[in-house]
Amino acid sequence: MHFIPRKIYNEEHELFRQSLADFVAQEITPHNAQWEKDHMVSRESWLKLGENGFLGMQVPEAYGGLGIEDFRYNAIFTEVIAQSGCAGPAVGYPLHNDIVLPYILEYGSEETKQKYLPKTVSGESILAIAMTEPGAGSDLQSMRATAEDKGDHYLVNGSKTFITNGYLADLVVVAVKTDPAQGAKGTSLLLMEAAAEGFSKGKPFEKVGLHAQDTCELFFDNVKVPKENLLGEEGKGFGYLMNKLAQERLVVGLGAIGAAEKALETTIQYTKERKAFGKSVAQFQNTKYKMAELATEVQIGRVFADYCTELHDEGKLDGATASMVKYWLTDLQCKVADECVQLHGGYGYIWDYQIARSYADARVQRIYAGTNEIMKELISRKIFS
Repeated sequence: MHFIPRKIYNEEHELFRQSLADFVAQEITPHNAQWEKDHMVSRESWLKLGENGFLGMQVPEAYGGLGIEDFRYNAIFTEVIAQSGCAGPAVGYPLHNDIVLPYILEYGSEETKQKYLPKTVSGESILAIAMTEPGAGSDLQSMRATAEDKGDHYLVNGSKTFITNGYLADLVVVAVKTDPAQGAKGTSLLLMEAAAEGFSKGKPFEKVGLHAQDTCELFFDNVKVPKENLLGEEGKGFGYLMNKLAQERLVVGLGAIGAAEKALETTIQYTKERKAFGKSVAQFQNTKYKMAELATEVQIGRVFADYCTELHDEGKLDGATASMVKYWLTDLQCKVADECVQLHGGYGYIWDYQIARSYADARVQRIYAGTNEIMKELISRKIFS
């Protein structure tokens, strides 16, 4: 439900949106309930995404991609899947496309790109990124996983947790300390194959929400990683992470506003159909006023999301603004989901109803990709700089 024309998208974008929406309706939505029981999406779904050109759209044609440098297509991808209400896929697929792939594209050697990118585009190789550790969440500088230089390879030891796509991942960007004494300046990024000896995975977590997302722990016990799998330069990994976090936080915000729109749409329909005291719930003044408030805030959020998408497409989205879009839109998502559960009454608490899923799935958005408290800290630094 958009009250204001979305001027950042043209006819080609809208054709892409419709094509993707048709794909989601056929290949994602019907399978989501089973994926929630399995705690992961199917590998077949990744292959179908690849077959239809929805993975790694920005990857150059030389490596099997479409070479689309227009980020607005990526934004539509995140938005449409979020609007499906299938939160597990809505987190895992964009992470592959827009959070992990950029590290390989920008910091991988030519040999690395030729070796790994084609399978990430086809869906044969699922991507994850491993930053968070049991004792290091938002404070990435305190990570303890190490990579010891052994001449032609690194020897990696440690563990990571809360890793999105972790259980299915074939290839993981792992943040490690190559020089622990240097703190942040001793951080490097390695591209690690999940099939490597000494690499193991925990079972997917039993989470409050995101039931179709295979979030798990990763363990590294003397894992040998070839030197050529170093991304960029040794010791510069922390800076690389900081450079890419703006896009990550924008992507989380885009998913949040898409999910908020889904919750609102679902609730509008429900209140029209649900009867109480001889009339539809939508006819009560409280319902009308509450929906007017939520529709207004969601519209404001959509305009802000589109504006930040446009800024990012032009290379102008700074870290503070990305923090704003992540913090405000995920807060909004949680507020909308909560209010919409209330308007559903007791049925809003039943898992068979979409709004119950929306409510459960929303809460973690304020935690990962940097907690919203950290977002406010980053915004305040810009204010008082």
